[in-house]
Amino acid sequence: MNDLLRPALYDAYHEIEPVKALGGNFNEMIYDVVGPICESGDTFTKSRALPELMSNDLIVMHSTGAYGAAQASQYNTRPLIPEVMVKGDKFEVIRARPTVEDILKTEKIPDWL
Repeated sequence: MNDLLRPALYDAYHEIEPVKALGGNFNEMIYDVVGPICESGDTFTKSRALPELMSNDLIVMHSTGAYGAAQASQYNTRPLIPEVMVKGDKFEVIRARPTVEDILKTEKIPDWL
């Protein structure tokens, strides 16, 4: 929800696939793909057929882009995701993920509390 708000706001469709290479034969399962924020809107998709996934498998959410990054937030003190630019077989982190300490440095508790 804080990393990619478009599905929660507009029910936007994003292709999702496992990072690992798949062979010719794999089982498909039906999944609800949700995020880590405990909010009813933190849902990327419901009832999506995907190759069978195991705990700790990584997935790719395609076509998130600059619009997704512009809508991202640090809600619940969750650091923004790093931004990675990809061209063919080359990639580079173009914005590093801040640490929780970086986020907390920008906050101040008023003297009167």
